[in-house]
Amino acid sequence: MKELFSAAARLVRQFPRTHLLISMVLLGVVILIAMRPSGSEPEQTIKSTPLAAAPARPDSQTAAKPAPKPKPQPQWQSLTVAAGDTLSSLLQPEGVGAGQVYRLLGSDERLQALTRIRPGETIDVIIDDQDTLQGVQYHPSRLETLTARLDGDSWQTRVAKREYQHQTRYAEAEISDSLFLAAAASGISNNLTMKLANLFAWDIDFVLDIRKGDHFRIIYDELYLDGEKVGDGDILMAELWNRDRHLVAYRYINRAGDEQYLDPDGNSMRKAFIRTPVAFTRISSRFSTGRLHPILGRTRPHEGVDYAAPTGTPIKAAGDGKIIFAGRKGGYGNCIIIKHGRVYSTLYGHMHGFARGMRVGSRVKQGQTIGYVGMSGLATGPHLHYEFRINGVHHDPLTVKLPKAQGIAKDERSDFLADAGRLKAQMALFAEASTLASSDLLRHDQ
Repeated sequence: MKELFSAAARLVRQFPRTHLLISMVLLGVVILIAMRPSGSEPEQTIKSTPLAAAPARPDSQTAAKPAPKPKPQPQWQSLTVAAGDTLSSLLQPEGVGAGQVYRLLGSDERLQALTRIRPGETIDVIIDDQDTLQGVQYHPSRLETLTARLDGDSWQTRVAKREYQHQTRYAEAEISDSLFLAAAASGISNNLTMKLANLFAWDIDFVLDIRKGDHFRIIYDELYLDGEKVGDGDILMAELWNRDRHLVAYRYINRAGDEQYLDPDGNSMRKAFIRTPVAFTRISSRFSTGRLHPILGRTRPHEGVDYAAPTGTPIKAAGDGKIIFAGRKGGYGNCIIIKHGRVYSTLYGHMHGFARGMRVGSRVKQGQTIGYVGMSGLATGPHLHYEFRINGVHHDPLTVKLPKAQGIAKDERSDFLADAGRLKAQMALFAEASTLASSDLLRHDQ
């Protein structure tokens, strides 16, 4: 053993001292690891909890009060208008005074619709717990919603408008008696029939010119809201066969957004004058250079046309113009004369009375009611005496060639022709489908 230690000592002395120290340190580390107990757990690190984080003990004097619940906001409520109600009387039982209503109605002219409320309608309102009117909502029509909200001391108003849904429909009819009877038999509404008559009124007198066998066809819009039909819209295209004439009208919206009805060449269907200014039952006297006057008993020119009609029948201005005479005029009785530009003028005699606002200097629009049929002056029965003058010279109102209104602008002609082509093709498809349906129906009936 002594010799073994001596040999180990000699071996150690052969290494440098630095290396020897490092080896001894490493040996000590190995011994310590070997001596560590195998089942011991790693030392746990214990963190202290700050005192501030500890839950506070309840104290009746220092405990925080619970947050107040938010105040409920006033809600919309509906009020139904009864007979005799005004907005003020409707709101008075709710605690809203007349002063609030006055300030509301005076804040925006659109709110004047609230002065025209009708029984059965509903008005939605917001009234706070101080009896202050905060909001109003009203539906002037099925399309419009008028809403006003109080913002501080002022009212803010807006109008929301819904849009109709459109469906294109087709109708045709043969005339055996009158346009209106034929249209009614084919299911066309009176409103749509009036539009059709007015569309061709400058070219056709639907009392005198219509003959048995004349026929028409149209394509038009039907208007819907929420899947329910609410009325008829515009005529999109119309064709009328009268004797040997074939009249066609296309609806066109120009670039300015104005609606026009044009013939296939782009000329306006509207003339500067309508052919007959009153819905009459018959012509009681025609234009003549020599007629025996029924009252005076002598022959003299009859420089107009007499349209017999019931007393009170509306008389319409034949064209746009300015009234240059309104009053009593000899044998004409109550009479209005309208000047249409520098060349044309029209006279309306034997009137029962004038429409409101008809006086010298008043401007009138074509089709506007200017008075009512009567028998004032030298007349044996109620009728309208109507004269048409060109540069002061009388012309037969039934045959005079009426000047046209302005047609399509040159720079829009190609747009119009494209639209007209589409409508024409659509009309042809509808007509063909209608013919096929009629043929199938006939075969089933046989």
